[in-house]
Amino acid sequence: MTRRTLLVGAGAGVIGVLLASCTPEPAPTPTPDRTPSPTPTGDSLAPIAFARSAWSTDPSALGAASFTPVGVQSAARDALATPVRGRLFFAGEATDADAPGTMAGALRSGTRAAEELLAAAGAGERVAIVGAGLAGAAAASRLAATGLALTVFESRDRTGGRIQSVVDDERWPVPAQLGGWLIGADDTELGEQLNALDIRTAVLESALWRSPDGVVDAPSSQPVIDAIAAAEALPADVPLAQALADAGADPAEPGLAALLAYVAASAGSDPDQASSWFPPTLPPDTRTAVLGDLGAVLAQLVDGVRVSLSSAVSRVAYDDAGVSLGIATGESLSFDRVIITVPLGVLQSDGIEFAPKLPFAQRGAIADLGMGFIETVWLRFDEPLVDTDATIWHAVGAEQTIRTWFNLAPVTGDAILVGIVGGADAAEFAALDDEAAQAAAMAALAPFMQPIA
Repeated sequence: MTRRTLLVGAGAGVIGVLLASCTPEPAPTPTPDRTPSPTPTGDSLAPIAFARSAWSTDPSALGAASFTPVGVQSAARDALATPVRGRLFFAGEATDADAPGTMAGALRSGTRAAEELLAAAGAGERVAIVGAGLAGAAAASRLAATGLALTVFESRDRTGGRIQSVVDDERWPVPAQLGGWLIGADDTELGEQLNALDIRTAVLESALWRSPDGVVDAPSSQPVIDAIAAAEALPADVPLAQALADAGADPAEPGLAALLAYVAASAGSDPDQASSWFPPTLPPDTRTAVLGDLGAVLAQLVDGVRVSLSSAVSRVAYDDAGVSLGIATGESLSFDRVIITVPLGVLQSDGIEFAPKLPFAQRGAIADLGMGFIETVWLRFDEPLVDTDATIWHAVGAEQTIRTWFNLAPVTGDAILVGIVGGADAAEFAALDDEAAQAAAMAALAPFMQPIA
């Protein structure tokens, strides 16, 4: 595969508008040039609802999304996806070289692994899928009507994996999305499923870049694009941060630092870790947010399939005759073929023992690829903290942990703010208890509530 250049989200706005037009409650169009101003403080500053993720510490995930570290080729993902002896098949966003770290990549990988299994399987064989996230559900959907005896094993007490919609009508007027929920240009399959299930989406496209001194212009992404173009001509890969410095840009400059924090919150990797040859994707100006229960998508995909929840697989023993799965409860079950869809972080932690060990190429890929950290926090208030129609907020020149927020008030009518943080900051945020995490989130909102100088 050739070196991938940085994508800047072309076409994301088109699909976002298309998806929004298919929903029953179209979102109002934000007014981008409205000057934000603080609203009354006092009791309204205390959130009336709070929810946060902790993918970095979740033993069933150990991270949010894979990324390509400096010096690693994208071919590592193809190596990870390679079937073993026609018995073990691998899926998950980390195995998709075209869109790693995305919901689109997870869905596509599940279908791909299912097709590979079908090419090797005989009629009526016993098949297991390990993991009931998007990849596992997509594989189950493809295999459900094939006549195979199919069982899905999931370590959690729910399906969805790194997608989690918290449905609580009393606390949240729309489900609080703690995992993947922002649709990209590649998410056409997911978009079709959302449309078919009449799940509401909204377009977020008006940005606010706020420094301690007031509103500032959006930083240009051109320095990042130019640095990557220059780095691609080098004889060896270098970290994105070094590529920027070599091109004359300062990653610590407030505007560029805020942009890089947004990239980290989308990709999970900091610029000193990320490859310049296979860089993280710059988030598009327009985002499409899912405002309905994504669990309905998973339920549709696994409809009619036997799903065993709270059934962590701890051991996979395989030979030319079949596969034996050791369940954490002590059971040992036999199958003809198995699709493994657990996150890269679980594979890296030896959360599953393989006997015999996986081939060198796969073990090398597991060790070489990076597992990134992304965390999300949802806050709901009695009234908006800031009077603005801007739906995407960025803190410039701030030291707060969370520098990117999505303001859902203009599209839902409720004062909901969603913060996202990536990289090392996300790992630190995940380690906080709920009280400290809420305090950190409120502190991160301070720059947006200061009077404009």
